[in-house]
Amino acid sequence: MRVVVLGIGNILLSDEGVGVRVVERLEQLYRLPPVVEVIDGGTCGMEMLEQLEDLDALIVVDCVRFGKPPATPVLLKGEDVPVFFKTKLSPHQVSLSDVLASLEFTDRAPKITAIIGIQPASMELGMELTAGVLARVDELVAMAVAELAAVGCHAEPR
Repeated sequence: MRVVVLGIGNILLSDEGVGVRVVERLEQLYRLPPVVEVIDGGTCGMEMLEQLEDLDALIVVDCVRFGKPPATPVLLKGEDVPVFFKTKLSPHQVSLSDVLASLEFTDRAPKITAIIGIQPASMELGMELTAGVLARVDELVAMAVAELAAVGCHAEPR
């Protein structure tokens, strides 16, 4: 079994870096099974292709613009994941969409994909998350832990 938790985002643009901050916090708070790899994807794109091949599960954490109040979390999985790619919700979506489409084309796509997102309050220059988004980081971590458990990977609190 291979599972990846992928945090993506630009930590120089306030809430845009939430995915990276969430995976950092996940590793601080939990011991993960050896089958789980946590990746700080930053703003990477196609260079992640090899790391995401033939996964049993991919859990992506990112800021997502979906027309809700700032700091509103969202979980997309199953039939909702393709909808994520039909509407431009995230600045990294094109890169991630390209990677997943390439994996699908070569028959190496993840068996399960979940996207954990949060509506950003600000994408302005700055290395800190806004107060509202920062207050939800542990909730996003808990959502990632729940998705891991759903695929049989149990995280142990440190």
